[in-house]
Amino acid sequence: MTASAAPEANPAFHLSGEALMGLRHLARRGVTPATRTLAGLPGGIVTRRRGRGSEPDDVRLWSEGDDRRHIDRNATARTGILHVRTHHDERDRAVVLLADFRPSMLFGTRRALRSVAAAEALALLGWRVVGDGGRVGLVVAGGDAPTALRPAGGERAMTAITGALASAHARALALPTADDPPLDALLTLARSLLPSGGHLVIASALDSPGADFDRLLTLLAERLSIRLILVSDAFERTRPPGFYPFALPDGRRGTVQAARQPTREPAPGRLPADERLADYARRGIEGLRLDVEAGPEAYAPLMERLDAVL
Repeated sequence: MTASAAPEANPAFHLSGEALMGLRHLARRGVTPATRTLAGLPGGIVTRRRGRGSEPDDVRLWSEGDDRRHIDRNATARTGILHVRTHHDERDRAVVLLADFRPSMLFGTRRALRSVAAAEALALLGWRVVGDGGRVGLVVAGGDAPTALRPAGGERAMTAITGALASAHARALALPTADDPPLDALLTLARSLLPSGGHLVIASALDSPGADFDRLLTLLAERLSIRLILVSDAFERTRPPGFYPFALPDGRRGTVQAARQPTREPAPGRLPADERLADYARRGIEGLRLDVEAGPEAYAPLMERLDAVL
């Protein structure tokens, strides 16, 4: 399906800034003080960060084994009983979200376009990061000039990001059909917005990323933490034989016959999503698969896991 196959109000095709703003409630489910001091690994394993952190957290009674350097003199003098000050991890995170709205992303067979799913996942992650005191920026790849917002914190930052996502998506839908521009230059733009040690999260199906994309991504991974959200439409994973209707942006419609998926090995660059993720993981770039048909309710726990390793 394409954008021309549905009315403007259809959320499967058109991003709404208000809808992305509303995802903050879904993103914040289950966020507790404990989650701000834990770091997860991909999967179900969660480990506590090392060190005591540098931000004051609370004052409590002294207990055997506490470090005397952490004694709170004011509380001790006031009560006559030893008190210590506890600390929590200071996480000054700068995260840039890279959303792919190039022509190939304006495609979907169930629930929504791939571009819409990418924006939903990134918005959920952004709300989690700012809710934990981090800063979030944005780069949007489309068929025209890219959108870029420097990392900032708080709800105001996410208001700007959700509005920018909706506006960039509307522009992408309005452009005539064209080949995907490469993502190479967008990596350089995203790098310019981040300090060394910052975090870059890319939501894309990575169709036609560019001849230099993998090389640049590997180089950037030496200075940045890079995570991939590989967007996957159900038709890409399972394509039963049959006749499939389609609609093009110029209004033309038709039907195409799809045969059974070939049993031969797919061409390089067109590996199944899980194999592509494994290939990137071998280069130190972790990621996860985002199934378009699942929707934000299913994306929320995935973004919680991703947030834990940023």
